[in-house]
Amino acid sequence: MNLKAIFQDNKLIQTKKIFSAAEGVIVIHISAGSSLKEHITTIPALLVCVAGEVIFENDRSESERMIAGEFINIEPNMKHWVLAENESTLLLIK
Repeated sequence: MNLKAIFQDNKLIQTKKIFSAAEGVIVIHISAGSSLKEHITTIPALLVCVAGEVIFENDRSESERMIAGEFINIEPNMKHWVLAENESTLLLIK
């Protein structure tokens, strides 16, 4: 989902809570062609693409291409990994 898509009104300033963080924010930088290895998070997480382009995949055979401004909710105990199409920066909120 894209961050712009969560705002539907034509107001000058809008806010929308999309996630409640328990642990904080982690900044991830991945070089082009590199990957964040397969892993599992035990708590819900929100992955936001800040720059670049990545492919998020999970053990349910789901694959989602993410560009700047897009985010994915990661469910607890779901095995997943991230492949960088080009140099990318992500925020992991959990």
